[in-house]
Amino acid sequence: MHASAPGGQTGRYGKARTRIASADESAQRAENADAPKIPHLLRRISELFAAHKVALATTVVLVLIGAGLSVIPPLLTQRAFDDGLFPVGADGDVMGPNLPVLAWIVGAMIIVYIVSALLGVWQTWLTATIGNQVMGSLRVRLFTHLQSMELSFFTRTKTGVIQSRLQNDVGGVASVLTNTVSSVLGNTVTVISAFIAMLILSWQLTVIALVLLPFMVIAQRRVGQVRARIAGKTQESLSEMTAITQETLSVSGILLSKSFTRQRSEIDRYADENQNQIRLQVKQQMTGQWFFAMVGIFMSAIPAIVYLVSGWLIAGGTADVTAGTIVAFTTVQARLLFPLMGLMRVALDLQTSSALFARIFEYLDLKPSITDAPTAREVTAGPALGRVEFDDVTFRYPDAEGDGRPTLDGVSFTIEPGQFAAFVGPSGAGKTTVSYLVPRLYEASEGTVRFAGEDVRDLSQESLISHIGIVSQETYLFHASIADNLRYARPDATDAELEAAARAANIHETIASFPEGYQTIVGERGYRLSGGEKQRIAIARVLLKDPAVLVLDEATSALDTISERVVQQALDDAARGRTTIAIAHRLSTVVSADVIFVIVAGRVVEQGTHAELVIADGVYASLYRQQEERSVLEA
Repeated sequence: MHASAPGGQTGRYGKARTRIASADESAQRAENADAPKIPHLLRRISELFAAHKVALATTVVLVLIGAGLSVIPPLLTQRAFDDGLFPVGADGDVMGPNLPVLAWIVGAMIIVYIVSALLGVWQTWLTATIGNQVMGSLRVRLFTHLQSMELSFFTRTKTGVIQSRLQNDVGGVASVLTNTVSSVLGNTVTVISAFIAMLILSWQLTVIALVLLPFMVIAQRRVGQVRARIAGKTQESLSEMTAITQETLSVSGILLSKSFTRQRSEIDRYADENQNQIRLQVKQQMTGQWFFAMVGIFMSAIPAIVYLVSGWLIAGGTADVTAGTIVAFTTVQARLLFPLMGLMRVALDLQTSSALFARIFEYLDLKPSITDAPTAREVTAGPALGRVEFDDVTFRYPDAEGDGRPTLDGVSFTIEPGQFAAFVGPSGAGKTTVSYLVPRLYEASEGTVRFAGEDVRDLSQESLISHIGIVSQETYLFHASIADNLRYARPDATDAELEAAARAANIHETIASFPEGYQTIVGERGYRLSGGEKQRIAIARVLLKDPAVLVLDEATSALDTISERVVQQALDDAARGRTTIAIAHRLSTVVSADVIFVIVAGRVVEQGTHAELVIADGVYASLYRQQEERSVLEA
């Protein structure tokens, strides 16, 4: 049914599928390519740390202390050489080592190292805790936001792509969240402290050591921009790989590929995307390597240049340069350039991660099209509970606005509390859409849908759904025990209540016959159970919920005759005492309905009881005769 099943699976498998991309997916790819253009990105990233101000302040203090301590050993090294190892007497001659002074200096250095190490451990714990908590909160925030999205978002977006945003993208910024604060602060303070120490030791050597620094900064910015673009493409490739894995390695996907002997094509599709991922990863890793290679050469050459310039200064007598000064300066210089390298790498990581943050914020910025009104009310118990009304309802699916006729066109009807109402009609008529609008999984384009006498737009979504139970044709069970699947409807249900619901759904005896009973693991999507068993467990799950309105969306159409008969009995028992809306393909299942609505091309063309509609000899009667004749032939 093209109208009733917007999330259909046509064309999902094989290489041809890679060429069939919806307009939404194409637009999404374009947005991902331009991900770094999310406005106020830096401010929004900084806001993620707002709840950790105390821990961040402590980290800042530790970083400042640690950075300050880091420049003390080089200065002590100068004193160790000039005052301890090679002290100069009053006459200018080099004397023997001054062991007491040397011992004091070495002791001070060891104390500084111990304190720095302890502060480093504390700082690492704080930054790791802050980073992982921020990342965890971001992941939960994104998951929570996706839970609020309307059904149409999921019908047009691959599950694997959504999973990739949660796992790959959020995981990809973990190191940035964990290390950025301490790295930036620590390296910045270290660079400033080292620069001051170098100036104190020798301003001439400082000029030589820093002459190429501006060129490195400019080159780093260019490298970062390139890596950010590659990072966006890399994450998009990861999304595609996750989608392929989720689709083809699920029970349904592997069964389909084996049934059509398409394993090789699926392997080729995955291998092709994997090769693309390898190419992008290598490209991302290699981007800037020449830059860092040149920086490394420069860093390695600086001490040698310092030795040469120091010799020239000493020979010329233009500067007071001692052996201690040279050793201390080269030590401090290393403590300057290594933090500078660290800052540059952090800057590159930030530029790269901006693409990942942008992809995350892109999803967080999505606005659910169906939300509670500020004055939304709870569904109230009363005589109207269970009444469902459509008042001149017109509906088009969001991705089909303006494309031909609407899925539902001016539909009006009223179902009274306790009534059994059935919706029948040819495929694509819009029957299933009715079942989507009642619980407000989609919003009516025009007209009003009422539940218990209230416009569904005036009711809390949670309250509305809590009074509606849905049993669909495609039963979804979790890879868990039967008991856990049943308790999904009511987590606090007792074992006795589970058994009562299972008995009412005509499935208890079957469950009891399993070696593990209610603890039997059903497998992914319930594949260890037969179709009839899955449907009856789904019915039992709905019975545990005990809704005022029961929606049955072709719940038996995929079953064989024997299973259908058993499940239909369970459905009949479940429907007693509550309003029931049945979307039916097999008309034999709704002959006892209180009212039958016949939908053709989005309009209600007939309504009445089975007997009335057969006598009327219209669309329903024609459909019923066709199915009766087919049943006779099959028998």
